[in-house]
Amino acid sequence: MEKSTVLGLCLGLIAVIVGMFLKGASPIALLNSAALMIIFVGTAASLFIGFSMEEMKLFPKLMKIVFTEQKMIPKMELINMFTEWVSITRREGLLAMESKVEEISDPFLRNGMRMIIDGNDQDFVHDVLMEDIHAMQERHRSGAQIFTQAGTYAPTLGVLGAVIGLIAALSNLNNVEELGHLISAAFVATLLGIFCGYVLWHPIANKLKQKSKKEVEIRLMMVEGLLSIQSGISSTAVQQKLMVFIPTSQRDKTDAKAGKADE
Repeated sequence: MEKSTVLGLCLGLIAVIVGMFLKGASPIALLNSAALMIIFVGTAASLFIGFSMEEMKLFPKLMKIVFTEQKMIPKMELINMFTEWVSITRREGLLAMESKVEEISDPFLRNGMRMIIDGNDQDFVHDVLMEDIHAMQERHRSGAQIFTQAGTYAPTLGVLGAVIGLIAALSNLNNVEELGHLISAAFVATLLGIFCGYVLWHPIANKLKQKSKKEVEIRLMMVEGLLSIQSGISSTAVQQKLMVFIPTSQRDKTDAKAGKADE
């Protein structure tokens, strides 16, 4: 479970509900069926018009990704793994890695290792792996775009809901007692639209982009590591090459630990 997503949603709901209570407005007003219909069904309609059915079928999967903790090989673990593999291949040759291929859990890394064991040209391996990364980025971009567009539509639909509510209120000017209630109900759609757009859909799109960025970084590390194995450079050189992907603060800690270990 992605704790930050759940925490963010809870804080967002608390902010609105408690804020309404402090302002003297009843949070029960949010349970406006007409406003909910206009915002959620209207947003869904806009997305179906703007995206293909194939893309919209990914919506449940994308929502699951947002609420699921991203599981990837830690960067330092990846560096240690490649350092070990380079030592093995320099000592025993690339074919020595055949027994370890099936133990690799990551499909991208496993496929890359198979390609270099099969003796493919280094440029070919690089091109295939980079194309795979680019294709993944495009899939992720399309997924995030769905939520970005939803965040754009929802606030505008909130204005539409307010206009519909005001039309209903103006048609009942004779009923003064109901007029205030109808006008306040008209703006519930605006509130829900803004909330969904800027507390729900846009942040979800951003989280998907961040998850994609992290996955791309890991895969680029894998490409560099695989090409390093193929080129036959030393394990120290591989480690130095891959440490570029580690933040400077973490690099300093790693160097400090290595220094203590040497002592």
